[in-house]
Amino acid sequence: MLMAHPAVLKNLIEQYETLRILHAEDGSEEVRRRMDDIAYTLCVSTGTRDVDAALIAARHQLPGARTQDDSLLAT
Repeated sequence: MLMAHPAVLKNLIEQYETLRILHAEDGSEEVRRRMDDIAYTLCVSTGTRDVDAALIAARHQLPGARTQDDSLLAT
């Protein structure tokens, strides 16, 4: 599988998060369409089928990402 460059993934994540905030504030159709476009690009770039999985996969491909999932470890 081809992998997107980390800089591209970082940019897509930032755009999606910004658009999510804008959509929460004004809910415009234009912002929603742009979010859908970015979500699709993230899914294609990460080989996933939904935006939440795509965001997680993209973040794991960024430099400095943790290589282990510690979400199940007790504190």
